[in-house]
Amino acid sequence: MQTKNSEGYYAIGVYKHKTDHNIGTLWRTAYILGASYIFTVGNKYKKQSSDVVRAWSRIPLFHYDTVDDLFNNIPHDCRVIGVEIDDSAIDLKEFQHPKRAIYLLGSENFGLPEEVKERCHFLIKLPGNSSLNVAVTGSIVCYERVQQQQTSFPPHHKGESL
Repeated sequence: MQTKNSEGYYAIGVYKHKTDHNIGTLWRTAYILGASYIFTVGNKYKKQSSDVVRAWSRIPLFHYDTVDDLFNNIPHDCRVIGVEIDDSAIDLKEFQHPKRAIYLLGSENFGLPEEVKERCHFLIKLPGNSSLNVAVTGSIVCYERVQQQQTSFPPHHKGESL
């Protein structure tokens, strides 16, 4: 059972994802690392075998048809953080994660369009000069948030499946 930070929440999602397999993998990571929900923008998700923990039964996945739909449904006092290789983005290691956050990842093909980046409250980037797989990027962002927020997760017992 995950122990979540009692002061805040976060969600993570992908804008126009390239493959459904990556969403299944990200969903699993989001569940394990205490996200409140995940989401897609533009492309719907079809259940994949990469969701081996049945994360769909533990945290919800929301779909937004458009970026406007996403931004019109942001919870009160929540910040949208775009994850993108961009000169104006803050390095992930230096970023102070807000208590209430939505992390928005771009498609592996083209990232986040300029008009989407402009609407984000913050932009963050990972080290490197090339895009990582979107599920890997999302997993790193979730992990860094957990580390910074000092959310504790009990160790898994031998034989316990994730």
